Amino acid sequence: MTPSRPRLTWTRAVAYALAASGLVVLALMAVFASRWMTSFGPVQDFVRAYPGEYELPSFVKTGIPAWASWTHFLNAFFLVLVIRSGLRVRGEKVAGGLWSSKRVKKRRMSLALWAHIAIDVLWLVNGVVFVVLLFATGHWARIVPTSWEVFPNALSALIQYVSLDWPTHNGWVNYNALQQLSYFAVTFLAAPVAAVTGFRLSAFWPKGNERLTRAFPLEWAKALHFPTMLFFVAFVVVHVGLVFATGALRNLNHMYAGQDAVSWTGFWIFALSLVAMVSGWFLVKDRVIAPIAKLFGDVRLRK
Repeated sequence: MTPSRPRLTWTRAVAYALAASGLVVLALMAVFASRWMTSFGPVQDFVRAYPGEYELPSFVKTGIPAWASWTHFLNAFFLVLVIRSGLRVRGEKVAGGLWSSKRVKKRRMSLALWAHIAIDVLWLVNGVVFVVLLFATGHWARIVPTSWEVFPNALSALIQYVSLDWPTHNGWVNYNALQQLSYFAVTFLAAPVAAVTGFRLSAFWPKGNERLTRAFPLEWAKALHFPTMLFFVAFVVVHVGLVFATGALRNLNHMYAGQDAVSWTGFWIFALSLVAMVSGWFLVKDRVIAPIAKLFGDVRLRK
């Protein structure tokens, strides 16, 4: 019998409401503090000296190539499925199905965990393709800092964002320094951490290698894996919010239609991608996963 979920009591509801109210108050205080800071001459001089972005190397071409648009969509699609399957694994009390390897009989796991790992692999393959094309085309300098000026410019961009006097945004030509550092962190820091900790938590970790196991304890992976997922969720929320708040039609055209124009083309392509993501969210179920998992091992569903 599946355990019942804890009911939302009045005490818990009030606690959530107070927490949300506290976050709103803190956000407003940050805005007022930032606007107060920008009223001082030295801060204004700093923002003028470092407007939020620096000049890219001459070899970087203007625009968003088609491969970047496709890998961007696939990254978002697989990330949604990774989060969905990860939440299933975390919240599953009794496995709805079991998968076992035909080659290594002792290797078995819940069907939900198998789906999480399989989707992770697809997400990582797409990421590798993105990184290879990134460096093969010179597009890497768009998200990898090439000057120490990235740091004062990132601070300037942060001050401008928080004060609601936002920096000039033109992702078709150049990202501001705060965007660049964020994209760099997601691609080259958070994604590898998610992959390595996920591998450590999986049944594919070489348990017989005691030296490797001692070097990377299971507790470390558990402590890092879920917070990394929360970081991705927070990044997506802020990223999508700023896309819509800083010129939605133009930004969506940049990423989805490959054109620097204000039209509805990119929006409708984005809308179709949302349909795919929402559909994928609801299709991550054992009975949908089972036929695919059977191609790679033995599957037994609970009745």
